[in-house]
Amino acid sequence: MKTKHKTVFVAFSSQKGGVGKSTFTALLASTLHYRLGYNVAVFDCDFPQHSLIKMRERDITTVMGNEVFKQMAHKQFTTISKKAYPIIKHKAEGVLEAAHDFIEVSSVPIDILFFDLPGTVNTGGILKALAGMHHIFTPITADRVVMESTLIFTQLMQNVIMKKGETSIETISLFWNQVDGRERSALYEIYNNLIEDLGLSLMQSQIKNSMRFRKETEVNAKAVFRSTLLPPDVRLMKACRLELFISEFLRTIKL
Repeated sequence: MKTKHKTVFVAFSSQKGGVGKSTFTALLASTLHYRLGYNVAVFDCDFPQHSLIKMRERDITTVMGNEVFKQMAHKQFTTISKKAYPIIKHKAEGVLEAAHDFIEVSSVPIDILFFDLPGTVNTGGILKALAGMHHIFTPITADRVVMESTLIFTQLMQNVIMKKGETSIETISLFWNQVDGRERSALYEIYNNLIEDLGLSLMQSQIKNSMRFRKETEVNAKAVFRSTLLPPDVRLMKACRLELFISEFLRTIKL
């Protein structure tokens, strides 16, 4: 009997803006789809900005205007023999049904479906959408406001929604982003102990602070980092320890 292909639903989610949800969605989707051989799709539900839809539009313009990137893209798509991963615009409300419909009609089996969701529980359908994820990854920074809002919301997800049983969530993982070596190590130790005391899961991988996370591919650049059409440059990944994070990410979602 043939086993039905399982698509893993993943969201980078936080109740605080500016911590990197859309950026990590693009970085992981591009690495997994273009470099590691997985079939990926993205639902951009972050109304009204729809950052990933706009990023894809800018990426197309940038690649077509940069001869180096144009050659890289041509070589890449010829080698992997598949198209750019789709980015579908949708509201949080009803997105799970839309996702299942998309999987059913997709010409290729989708391994990972990323959801870029709004950063507020006041958005219609957001709690249902989050409860439909298999894995949630939450970036945190050593900032009191970020930590308070994140820990409260993560506890809500883990202790209320997951324990009710009306959910697909298997894991919720916090991870340190924008780690600055100049910050006091004691501060991270305090937060790490607090996370452990609350019974929450913290990834071992830490993402080092880098201006590259704030920059999209530029017309005159020679190396790619944040793009929906090309994977991030390996050297840039190592500089911020992104490759270690991706390895732990794949172990967590069991792929």
